[in-house]
Amino acid sequence: MSTPATPLGGSPSLPDQPDIPLGKLGMWWFLSSEIMVFGGLLGAFILERIAAGGWVEASEHVNTQVAAVNTLILVTSSFTIVQAHAAVNAGSRKRAARYLLVTVLLGLTFLGVKGYEYAGEISHGFTPSSGLFWSFYYTMTGLHALHVIGGIIFNASLFAAAAWDLHWDRVSHRVEYAGLYWHFVDLVWIFLFPLVYLS
Repeated sequence: MSTPATPLGGSPSLPDQPDIPLGKLGMWWFLSSEIMVFGGLLGAFILERIAAGGWVEASEHVNTQVAAVNTLILVTSSFTIVQAHAAVNAGSRKRAARYLLVTVLLGLTFLGVKGYEYAGEISHGFTPSSGLFWSFYYTMTGLHALHVIGGIIFNASLFAAAAWDLHWDRVSHRVEYAGLYWHFVDLVWIFLFPLVYLS
């Protein structure tokens, strides 16, 4: 039975293994920690809602139609970030820039709609101090909105690099990392929407 070759002064060499870029590995570690944050919040929300008998009266005041529009916006933005990554793989910098810009604009639109929704809730007297349901509502959707802002900044920086060819050859691979992050943001909302607005 043959043994791995041993380099001079070293240990036996290991078989070739697929290399995972550190940036991608770091993004997965970050998303894993974020899953625990949102998972804890969603779990606490579900348990408290069951214990409180469903919060039927409070949950009737959320704007489901506006939230549905925002869901459509966010799902569409996931498609555009996929197209941006496909453009990178095809070597098309300008097409990648266009899809990144659309993703950023959709993210900003999501925040604008969310701001409109918050304004409506607050104008009717529903603030974070109005009850446990509203505390959860503003905490979870607000934390999600902060993550959307982070994604917009990430995608906007990549758009600038692609649009004006600012070291694009060195940063184009980061579109994949931005896509992973943006899909996570989308997935969190897919959980939030039915739990907060439909249940």
